[in-house]
Amino acid sequence: MKAVKTAWFCNSCGAESPKWSGRCPACGEWNTMVEEKIRPEKKSRTLGPSSGSRISSPVPVSEIASDEEPRIKMPSSELNRVLGGGLVPGSIILIGGEPGIGKSTLVLQNILSIKSRTILYVSGEESAKQIKMRADRIGRPSENVFIVCDTSLQNIEEHISNIQPGLVIIDSIQTIASDDLESVAGSVSQVRECASRLLKYAKESSVPIMLIGHITKDGNLAGPKVLEHIVDAVLHFEGDGQHIYRLLRAIKNRFGSTSELGIYEMCQRGLREVKNPSEMLLSTHTDGEDLSGISIGVTMEGIRSFLIEVQALVSTAAYGTPQRSVNGFDSKRMNMLLAVLEKRAGFKLAAKDVFLNIAGGLKVNDPALDLAVICSVLSSNIDIPIPHTTCITGEVGLSGEIRPVGRIEQRIREAEKLGMDTILIPRGNLKGIDTSSFSIRIIEIAKVEEALRTLFA
Repeated sequence: MKAVKTAWFCNSCGAESPKWSGRCPACGEWNTMVEEKIRPEKKSRTLGPSSGSRISSPVPVSEIASDEEPRIKMPSSELNRVLGGGLVPGSIILIGGEPGIGKSTLVLQNILSIKSRTILYVSGEESAKQIKMRADRIGRPSENVFIVCDTSLQNIEEHISNIQPGLVIIDSIQTIASDDLESVAGSVSQVRECASRLLKYAKESSVPIMLIGHITKDGNLAGPKVLEHIVDAVLHFEGDGQHIYRLLRAIKNRFGSTSELGIYEMCQRGLREVKNPSEMLLSTHTDGEDLSGISIGVTMEGIRSFLIEVQALVSTAAYGTPQRSVNGFDSKRMNMLLAVLEKRAGFKLAAKDVFLNIAGGLKVNDPALDLAVICSVLSSNIDIPIPHTTCITGEVGLSGEIRPVGRIEQRIREAEKLGMDTILIPRGNLKGIDTSSFSIRIIEIAKVEEALRTLFA
């Protein structure tokens, strides 16, 4: 019997070391070394066509064909948008997100609608009955989707050889383990080994593979960083479990842009695509009455613009110490904006509670929402409503100036499409842009005081 050896692996970068050290010798991170059992790897067979010992020869860059990669269209247009137009044959995609956010539902409802190819769904977390219950809830029966519940990489390779699928789903990569390694599933060496073997198969057979991955308590993908380097695209599925909206972002994409964003709504029968998020994120008052403390901001998520409702409530501090509560916005940035409002506009808010909320449960980091936040806070403070047909965009500087924002033409078009009749934008932001085609009234402002006079004069 061969002796079992141990080695130390970095949780961050996957580097291997024969002994423990407080700091990883490869990436320099502290306290990331973990001990794992190892043993000499067995020689295992390779799936798909083997490249043998063939040596590639250098080719001049001018002679390399630059044809567009063929795409496999997914049933979800939002998923296609984030992927850059669809799945590329031979690519390997990693989808991460919090537990229960809907990663498995997103993948399952897409593959159940694909009728043109055989699909193998490997589950290491759920039983076949649980997956069947989810498929029944989604309501899309399929004859070409095969479910197998297994955690052994060697068994999975056997299933792939028998079925010869056109698409493989692994749910999740942290539950798969190779018999060639002594360490447990989810360890650094296991995740790295399983991902590398699956990558080799994907590239040699041109079969795309979608991996579902866990995340840590910090929100990062679990496992070594080398996992993210191995795959072609990393998609992050995020949202608040208490709200219905989900966002799909591309953190890395070798075949498309990382600026795209997919928006979904969680329903009883699965995830529904949100084609026009602006209409869903704006509240409608049936009586037509405008309410104080509410403003409409124009924000960007990636290269997608939409209108969002900013809600603020300002009241006298009941217990002596003023409260500052924020949902969906950076709390430190709100404190900075309150300081600007007090210093540059002369409004005293030090003895008042300020509550801020971004409607829909979304988290927004766009600085162009600064002016909408200030206007909402002031509207609640003086109890004067902002017309619901007026929207606002602009970044606020420490001196109270309104700084230009990016993609202003796209923001104006979105506001116009949603029926807004007035938009406040930073002065000078329209340089070089033809405004004759806009039907919306555009008001340019340079200082916070100008915006307040325009809205509350």
